[in-house]
Amino acid sequence: MRDLALAPPAVSPLTGGLADSVFETADREPTRPMLARRADPAAASWEEVSAIELRDQMVDVAKGLIASGIAPGHRVAIMARTRYEWTVLCYALWAVGAEVVPVYPTSSRDQVEWILRDARCVAVVVEDEQGVMTVGSVCASLPLLRHVWQLDAGALEDLAARGEFVPLATVDSMRRIVLPDSTAVIAYTSGTSGHAMGCALSHRNLAAPCDTLLTGWGHTAAPPGEQGSVLAFLPFSHVYGLMIQGLCVRGGLLMGHQADLGGEALSSALRSFRPTYFYAVPSVFEKIYKNFLRTAQQGGHGGLFERAAETARDFAAALERQRLGRGRGPGFDLRLQHALYERTVYRRLRAALGGRVRRATSGGSPLSRDLSLFYEGIGVYVHDGYGLTETGGGVTMQPLGREKSGTVGQALPGTEIRVAEDGEILVRGPSVFQGYVGDEAATRAALRGGWLATGDLGHLDSEGYLTITGRKKDIIITSSGKSVAPAALEQRLRMHPLIHQAVVVGDNQPCVGALITLDPEFLAHWRAALALQGEMREAREENALREEVARAVAAANSSVSRSESIRVFRVLPEPFDVSNGLLTPSMKLCRDEIVRHYASEIDAMYQSRRRPGRPSTQDEPSNWDDSDNVFR
Repeated sequence: MRDLALAPPAVSPLTGGLADSVFETADREPTRPMLARRADPAAASWEEVSAIELRDQMVDVAKGLIASGIAPGHRVAIMARTRYEWTVLCYALWAVGAEVVPVYPTSSRDQVEWILRDARCVAVVVEDEQGVMTVGSVCASLPLLRHVWQLDAGALEDLAARGEFVPLATVDSMRRIVLPDSTAVIAYTSGTSGHAMGCALSHRNLAAPCDTLLTGWGHTAAPPGEQGSVLAFLPFSHVYGLMIQGLCVRGGLLMGHQADLGGEALSSALRSFRPTYFYAVPSVFEKIYKNFLRTAQQGGHGGLFERAAETARDFAAALERQRLGRGRGPGFDLRLQHALYERTVYRRLRAALGGRVRRATSGGSPLSRDLSLFYEGIGVYVHDGYGLTETGGGVTMQPLGREKSGTVGQALPGTEIRVAEDGEILVRGPSVFQGYVGDEAATRAALRGGWLATGDLGHLDSEGYLTITGRKKDIIITSSGKSVAPAALEQRLRMHPLIHQAVVVGDNQPCVGALITLDPEFLAHWRAALALQGEMREAREENALREEVARAVAAANSSVSRSESIRVFRVLPEPFDVSNGLLTPSMKLCRDEIVRHYASEIDAMYQSRRRPGRPSTQDEPSNWDDSDNVFR
């Protein structure tokens, strides 16, 4: 082992279950706004729900669960988008000692059947008729399933009515026997290959990172004297979404729910809710940046935006050097330029996030350093954190006043991080999960002497900052034996506004290649701006597009050695999506399935660029032209 990072002691340990925090807040600050909801998703006004109102509704639902036979240790699946009822139901289940099994509402019939059967669920809560139909189609193979409740059909109201005659003391007695190490959630991994595995997470596992983050960073969620607010739009079916829910409920932050992740719907919700803190994944930050750029170009201000963006990155980099003791900070000319763009550009960009956000967190995968610097430069510092399902959420965070873009920060207090000799990141701490449900062999393989083998690759610098370089299973080995980590190349490709997704390939091939999909909105804008007319318009447009993507590939290659660079690529006609099985519900690439699905295209991509007359045994990267690029 090498690169050992030890963190300070953790915060005070949990003494009960997660539902206790709702009761404690209601007793301490009964009128404190806790949740916000809208009667109409398109409405501009939000109705606030106080701590005591949340507690009372949660208790009513808990009574209904008891009346329906839900007991401690029973597992109940929730298959719905991020919405108000999800939170009420989740805490009601925890109040009676039940275990929550989150299921993505977009899951296929086979995935739903597997999770409900593997977790031995006794009930499932779905969102709509489609969910009812999906569960109904697999009920015959689920002998333990006794209830299917539908949120859109008034499931919470029906449960409250059913439990009307259950005494409050019954809920209290069940809640008080829930221990910190009782299982709270069975969170299924995304299942990028094979069946998903259920990660058993205790109340302590979920509370530990939330309490640590609130203790050390909670004051940054809002200006002094203001209540912090968060718009929750990431799926609660993923541990990152669950952590955001936990942070809000345990920290007394006002949480709004946004189910529709469409660009306009999310943008409208941000402007009306006006959060003080923003949580997202890198693809959301990338999309927002591209929207900024496209809007500026459509208004004839593309050059102004690009200059402002460059100034923002330079300004943030200078600030970073200053806070890390490596420089004097922004000079007079840079400060003057930055102040000019603050008045003309940056404040308008922040308005797109509601106008009150000053700090944000990115998780799920590493955020590029350039993008992190851009957001800091416009006045929204983005903490890049690291965590996984098996750790109940975050295990690292940027230290306040010592933030370092391009890294995921340092280990949270109470958590230890090691990097093994082969580069794999190992984690030990109170958030590490209990094990995989029904799979002792997989649990033993993941937990080695108390250390969780994450499967992620990275390194720690001399100050304990962790940098993620990829996944062990994603490493590509070319026919010449060169090992290539695809994540950094893919990240740099996605920074180009035209590129939506990228998958680097090359196992047992003479060089590295890439499968690329285009951003449909930016592509339409790009074509309109190109405005080609006359004969051979389509051919000239394709050539221009080929050259633009080739420039994006060249820019990505500038960060790696020649032997690691992308030498061939193909633009695909459709994106990788959950519906075609090439993207997990948590928006991760199903690499093995993508390679299988596009096997013929990958083979053609390489075959078309082989030099005539050269035997395949001599196909080395040095034999390939710099201009290699293939469009479908």
